[in-house]
Amino acid sequence: MPEKTLYIARHAKSSWDDMSLSDFERPLNKRGKRDAPFMAALLKDKGIKPDLILSSPARRAKTTAKYYHEALGGELRFDERIYEASAMSLLYLIQETFEKVDTLMLVGHNPGLTALNDTLSNKSIYNIPTAGVVGIIFKEEAAPHKGKQLFFEYPKKYQQ
Repeated sequence: MPEKTLYIARHAKSSWDDMSLSDFERPLNKRGKRDAPFMAALLKDKGIKPDLILSSPARRAKTTAKYYHEALGGELRFDERIYEASAMSLLYLIQETFEKVDTLMLVGHNPGLTALNDTLSNKSIYNIPTAGVVGIIFKEEAAPHKGKQLFFEYPKKYQQ
């Protein structure tokens, strides 16, 4: 298998202002609208160029993914299997996708994304915060503890 790279991206901060909205329909709040473009620019500066950005179709994830797509390029698709997915469900989706692409960005939700990092990479993370992104490289297959964590970035690292 050729080298594969996975970027695990949690959606930016969402709003709870309108309690009539379902969880699926919650938009980004003011902080989310600030952090998503910031992270997109940071990833662009790192030279990140995913072949595919695969996102949950939930509104907050979809909006975050669109910021990444604008900055980083690649194909953008939405997959309902990401919403509320477990780490193992996400792993199967990644393995399936890696048959077609070498560099994948997955935009979704906790707790599945943090558990996914802890399953796949050589470094555990207590929590991927909103707008946090983890980069993992695989020299072999995408399988438990086979990945090497390249970076873990999140907005609060850069805010005073």
